[in-house]
Amino acid sequence: MRFVHLESIDDERVSAYVNLTEIQLRNRLEPAKGLFIAESPKVIDRALAAGREPISLLVEEQWIEGMADEFSFIDGHWGPDVPVYVASPDQLQRLTGYRLHRGALSAMRRWPLPSVAQVCEHATRVAVMENIVDHTNVGALMRSAAALDVDAVLVTPSCGDPLYRRAVRVSMGTVFQIPWTRIGGEDRRYWPFRGIDELKSLGFTTVAMALEDDSISLDELTRRLDNDPAEADHIEKLALIFGTEGDGLSRHTIARADLTVRIPMAHGVDSLNVAASSAVAFYATRPHRR
Repeated sequence: MRFVHLESIDDERVSAYVNLTEIQLRNRLEPAKGLFIAESPKVIDRALAAGREPISLLVEEQWIEGMADEFSFIDGHWGPDVPVYVASPDQLQRLTGYRLHRGALSAMRRWPLPSVAQVCEHATRVAVMENIVDHTNVGALMRSAAALDVDAVLVTPSCGDPLYRRAVRVSMGTVFQIPWTRIGGEDRRYWPFRGIDELKSLGFTTVAMALEDDSISLDELTRRLDNDPAEADHIEKLALIFGTEGDGLSRHTIARADLTVRIPMAHGVDSLNVAASSAVAFYATRPHRR
């Protein structure tokens, strides 16, 4: 590794960590792929294990010794020329705007996202994030999906970016472990009209998680997953669709989904936060629940 001690946070070589917005990172540095920022050694580890290419690292001096394994891995896979910019705690706080609990960041190259068909090729249970814009919720849903054995996550065109720095951090790097892609790419007209049709063409029963008069309970959904495959209402492949904060799913999505499902509530609570409701649904529908 090339270790470069920073004299100033105004050093142009670390501009990716401080001066560029997430959209600029994504689109301007390299329009074909762009960059994202991985924060903390654990998240960097998971990104490296998934084959993500580091462009540079920004490390607090006291963490250098503890990251010897990461540096060795990078040397072995991408060569010795990846720069490690070394900063003081004060410099890192000024760069990021807050005190890092784990003093390491890495600028990494984005990768071409696969098609929906590729992501879903062997999947029997997928999650769809519709227009979820809070990156904490995006990261939390990704983490729950990975932990509870969801096969893939599909992100609608208007949804927040799973590679946004906060989303990656909240996901604890699981965004690099679970297969995901954007359904419809950047075409905001694709979902839900053609998007739901695409899922149905791949054999998925589309389930809108919503409070509607005709919603079935989560228990009823799991009964249909568990019953005999010969039964008329048996569900073999499941696509769970979760809506944005506040407004929930769009009326077009609800109208086109095969089913709407609710999680029973108590004490007058009408619903859970989308990150919490997704975890409940993932746990209830996990394939090894028997």
